[in-house]
Amino acid sequence: MSEEILAPLAGKIIKLNLEVGQSVEEDEEVLVIEAMKMETPVFAPCSGTVSAIKAKEGDSVEEDDVLAVIDN
Repeated sequence: MSEEILAPLAGKIIKLNLEVGQSVEEDEEVLVIEAMKMETPVFAPCSGTVSAIKAKEGDSVEEDDVLAVIDN
């Protein structure tokens, strides 16, 4: 079973703390999005292994874009 990490708002990814194959814990900060000069951390929705990363640092994203996938 897998779960997607979605962008909570439109903005630019300024920090990405993920790699494919990396283990993450639920509520671990996995990336930071900047919007209107405010930084918003994004947290893992579950524990598991990162199976895909759909965005990279510097990318502009829209609300609800899939940023990564975690297999749990």
